[in-house]
Amino acid sequence: MSKSLDRVVLIGRDIELRIVSLAVRCREVANDVVFFDTGSNDETVELAHEIGCQVVACAAHLHPQALCELLESSGLNTGTTLFLPITAQWKLAQLPLSVNRSREGWDVHYVYRPVEGHDEVEDPVLDRTTLAHLIVSQAGAHALASFSLGAPSSLLDDGLRVRLVEAEQPIKLPERQSLATASRFAQLFYWMLESKHPLLLFGIPGVVLFVLGYRLSGDLASMFTELNSTSIGVTLVTIAMTLVGLFAMMVALILYIMGKQVARVQHQYNWPNNNA
Repeated sequence: MSKSLDRVVLIGRDIELRIVSLAVRCREVANDVVFFDTGSNDETVELAHEIGCQVVACAAHLHPQALCELLESSGLNTGTTLFLPITAQWKLAQLPLSVNRSREGWDVHYVYRPVEGHDEVEDPVLDRTTLAHLIVSQAGAHALASFSLGAPSSLLDDGLRVRLVEAEQPIKLPERQSLATASRFAQLFYWMLESKHPLLLFGIPGVVLFVLGYRLSGDLASMFTELNSTSIGVTLVTIAMTLVGLFAMMVALILYIMGKQVARVQHQYNWPNNNA
């Protein structure tokens, strides 16, 4: 299936928890994904290289002219390109909105927010705005790369299809939290469910049964004043619950340790992986 976008350029820094999921989703709608790094201090750049993303180092504040100059100097100005600044407020659910705009055939489609102190609304100065998203064709990128700083947008070539949209507030969409943006505990819990981890399958039920049995055993002496079938039955159930819980916890620990040892031996002797 043909894709409307030749390239998606992600712009940001310190997004190691999001870079992989972003690149995967962007590759569904574009032929190439490039990351413009504005000074990451975590493992964002390394992860981008691992998943085959080209990384280009750039300045922290980029206006449309600087982005298109960087695009041309990197030899990437072919076809249609979508620039997306990845901030804490940007959500993956907004990607389809930008992709739909790329299908409308604009040479320049720029959604921006005015920089404080500059209120040009009718005819904005591009380098005095904050990027929300930018879509450029090859001709549009070339025109912006050579466009003068401080010049109003009305001076752009009349032969280009240009649309500038001021967006004062981010578009509100129903929030869907992905695994990449979830807490580390949620990621660990999801991994334990997917891998059928013994600490989850046996450990958690074991802890619950043991705690309940232990708490109930402390009340048996005061609950029953005489020995009958009911008191004996409750006592046996409580003891069984405690023992089963203890046994489940021991099984979870044993299976966990054995799994670690087996994986270590397989790695040491290069045994074939069953998942391959």
